[in-house]
Amino acid sequence: MHTDVLEVDTARRRIVDLTDAVRQFCVTHSAGLCNVFVPHATAGLAIIETGAGSDDDLIDTLERLLPRDDRYRHAHGSAGHGADHVLPAIVAPSVTVPVFGGAPLLGTWQSVVLVDLNRDNPRRSVRLTFVEA
Repeated sequence: MHTDVLEVDTARRRIVDLTDAVRQFCVTHSAGLCNVFVPHATAGLAIIETGAGSDDDLIDTLERLLPRDDRYRHAHGSAGHGADHVLPAIVAPSVTVPVFGGAPLLGTWQSVVLVDLNRDNPRRSVRLTFVEA
């Protein structure tokens, strides 16, 4: 098993494309599985199309599903921070991608992205782990 950690700043972007970092991590491995995991209670990972509006649509949808108001019992932090703690139930904290020939087997329009609506913590760690086939 091989592992590495990415440090990501989400202060200016709610969705951060990690695809290039995942590709770079996988390049020295022939075949297996690459797991991408975010060890935070208020962030998640997704595989989506980016750059054609889907990333903005995802943010808009999540903000409609998880309004930032005072309805949450988890009430510390900025207004509506409780919504951030519900996010990982909707956007999972990990994704696993098959790898062959040193490349993640993503579809043409698929990207691995970090999703972070939390305004209180813009510093994120993302763990990449490779398991050989």
